[in-house]
Amino acid sequence: MQTPILLSTPHMSGREQVYVQEAFDTNWIAPLGANVTAMEEQIKAYTNANAACVTSSGTAAIHLALRLLEVGVGDTVFCASFTFIASANPIKYMGADVVFIDSEPETWNMSPEALGRALQDAKEQSQLPKAVIVVHLYGQSAKMDEIVALCEQYGVPMIEDAAESLGSTYKGQQTGTFGDFGVYSFNGNKIITTSGGGALVAKDPAMIEKAVFLATQAREEAPHYQHEEVGYNYRMSNISAGIGRGQMEVLGERIAARQHIYRYYERSLSEVEGITMMPELADTVSNHWLTTITLDVEALNISPYEVMEEMKAANIETRVLWKPLHLQPVFEGVTFYPHDTTQPAICEQIFKTGLCLPSGSNLTEVELESVTKELSRILVESSSIAV
Repeated sequence: MQTPILLSTPHMSGREQVYVQEAFDTNWIAPLGANVTAMEEQIKAYTNANAACVTSSGTAAIHLALRLLEVGVGDTVFCASFTFIASANPIKYMGADVVFIDSEPETWNMSPEALGRALQDAKEQSQLPKAVIVVHLYGQSAKMDEIVALCEQYGVPMIEDAAESLGSTYKGQQTGTFGDFGVYSFNGNKIITTSGGGALVAKDPAMIEKAVFLATQAREEAPHYQHEEVGYNYRMSNISAGIGRGQMEVLGERIAARQHIYRYYERSLSEVEGITMMPELADTVSNHWLTTITLDVEALNISPYEVMEEMKAANIETRVLWKPLHLQPVFEGVTFYPHDTTQPAICEQIFKTGLCLPSGSNLTEVELESVTKELSRILVESSSIAV
């Protein structure tokens, strides 16, 4: 049987061990040390962010951003619906209510049209949200000009969930640096990894200083353990940051590899009827964290779930796209604003037809050829049955 071809696996450079060994040699194993400081500086330098704090996860970083914006019970936060649940869970941690916003077809990200209607309705009800959480899905930037303008028009702070888009740009600017806060993830399947971890960046360095304070259990400066507000254990460890330092050094290579994979699929699948690649917006550069496609399920006579199962039988991992959060049972009854009030929700349409393909930067040309051949075979055979 063929060796498994997985969706997105960690890709080490070897440099990581140097920094991890430094942590062992100096005995800085706890969540402090030179690696933490150095990785934060690397993130700042790479993204041109004003300040950065590395955290135990991207989810923790979103939670800290909401805390810094003083989101609480009775408040509302607007969030993209088409995303992983980690984008929205921290809203509930704060006891706030969430309103979900549909996608638009050109990027699959938050619809400015839907956001504009939601903000106008909220203004008329004198209940503007405390924040808007924008997501850059699968590495593709959202329409930031329109979304930034809307947030500024209504005076609402913006948090960018750039967990999947480190290295992606919108008109030359790094995703994660448009909003009041930006969030990155270094989970095991991301474009670079620290095993588990994340980062929070901000325009205001004072906010990051407060984030570091909150992330270290809000311990006050005192000769004893003094705590005057609730804090969290959210700092990244010096060991994990050592992995991150080595990974940051090869981030450009990892992005180039994922972009190559996207182009490979684009070329190899171009003659297979019924496949559409995830769109790329003009004046943006996607890191192509995951290559995603949509299928003409009626013409092909097959669903993404069926394709996934057949690919699994060939030892190839694929995955359906994120189920919109407004359809998740845990958020049943939550308000949702569609892109077009006269049409089915865009995110629901994409969810029903979309599939993620193996995209790890360590995939070989032979593995990529196996994926495209197997996928082509499945789709051609299925569509032939339909005919």
